[in-house]
Amino acid sequence: MAIIGELLKTAIEFTDKFIKEPDPVQAQQEVLHQLLTKAQNTAFGKHYDFEKILSNPDIAQAFARTVPVFDYDGLEREWWHRVVAGENDITWPGATRYLALSSGTTSHSKTIPVTDDMLDAIRRSGMQQVAALAHFNLPATFYGKEILMLGSSTALKDINGHLAGEISGISASNIPSWFEGYYRPGKEIASISDFDERVKEIAKQAPNWDIGGLSGIPAWIELMLKEVIRYHGLKNIHEIWPNLTVYTTGGVAFEPYRKSLEKLLAYPLVYIDTYLASEGFLAMQKRPDTSAMALVVDNGIYFEFVPFEEQYITEDGGVVPDAKVIGLADVEENKDYVLLISTVSGTWRYAIGDTVMFTDKSRCEIKISGRTKQFLNVAGSQLSVIQMNAGIQEIQNRFNIAIHEFIVATIHRGEELIDRWYISTDKEVDRAEVAQALDQYLKDNNKNYAVARTRALKDVEVVTVPVEHFYKWSEEKKKLGGQVKIPRVMKEEQFLEWEDFVKHLS
Repeated sequence: MAIIGELLKTAIEFTDKFIKEPDPVQAQQEVLHQLLTKAQNTAFGKHYDFEKILSNPDIAQAFARTVPVFDYDGLEREWWHRVVAGENDITWPGATRYLALSSGTTSHSKTIPVTDDMLDAIRRSGMQQVAALAHFNLPATFYGKEILMLGSSTALKDINGHLAGEISGISASNIPSWFEGYYRPGKEIASISDFDERVKEIAKQAPNWDIGGLSGIPAWIELMLKEVIRYHGLKNIHEIWPNLTVYTTGGVAFEPYRKSLEKLLAYPLVYIDTYLASEGFLAMQKRPDTSAMALVVDNGIYFEFVPFEEQYITEDGGVVPDAKVIGLADVEENKDYVLLISTVSGTWRYAIGDTVMFTDKSRCEIKISGRTKQFLNVAGSQLSVIQMNAGIQEIQNRFNIAIHEFIVATIHRGEELIDRWYISTDKEVDRAEVAQALDQYLKDNNKNYAVARTRALKDVEVVTVPVEHFYKWSEEKKKLGGQVKIPRVMKEEQFLEWEDFVKHLS
């Protein structure tokens, strides 16, 4: 196996040397042309006259002028309900075999078409990520080891002749044959619907595997590692998987989980971030000296950006009809943008719900700065999820605690507006002291928050609860699974429901 590892490492490094990064703007123009050309005879393409758009000298401008911005509800109401009903050639040519079910964090469940072209694009993006491993100087012993992918169940259900499940389950059920020898937990265990039962079976089989890499959402990877350690009476996971080297994370920001995860390891891993959404493989980390991810600009996804500014955003986090929309060539670094995508799954000018910030425009590198509906701005504080995560990281370091999850809301306390944070900690802390430290950090690092604290936002409170409360809340909302995300920000009405739920657990 050592010889195989050396050969694989050499092959990947050799391949990477000959992969030329495309010109991003040109690549995006080509992707848009390909999308419009292939979809011009669909019901959507005929309705918006893609043929005419393609005849325009500036197809990007014509596309933006002709096709409106959609959110999920708009696309589902006007077009995707026909796809789900089993009609062909609606927003993408041919039949749609798969439907991605996404519970999300802020809205009702979504049913998103996944075409064969999208699955091919996801596989190609996966190969790009494999090639990018050459930049991380991984030991040869890593190559040839097994990869444990903890996602949703591959036991897909039937909806009107479609195979439906979460995107990680759909992807795992379509892994290429050459990868099956490296893929764990394997198709049989991956098909177990109950998450807890799946994790228990993984724990039983753990000694039979030589795991070199992990992939999955941090919260569920951590739960799985804890179960393996508990089941076998270990001090850390490296006692059973000594070659574990890489963790490919995604779905949520990793930093809030790093401290607690590393307590389960003998030594830190190489962490590589990805942006695989139900709508496609959007970006990946390609180099070790940044945690930012490079957009996949040449593989079936066309990106547009709406400046995340008050005049362009509706009260509920949507995009106003006449919002300013720009292409990749015109974005600026260190500004928040609402992300729009058009894809080979028949997604058109779709506001995915995330906001991104470019950290390096020349490399098309981004960080996910938040959700359009998860910015805390009731009292004018304009706090993004990135800033919240940074504040939580500061608290972890200052008080030497691990915070697995948190939820925050701006609520009324009598006639006053306050921010109340619920955080999970691994040991007792002085809540008033934590609240003061968190408040001060946010004031020091966000001028809008600092101003809000002198005006409408009168106080900050911190409540500590066991991490299990967060997961039980998710389970109660029927969101437990590989793709679940704990909402970071809640509106007051939902937050009061959360508080009532917590009280009943106490």
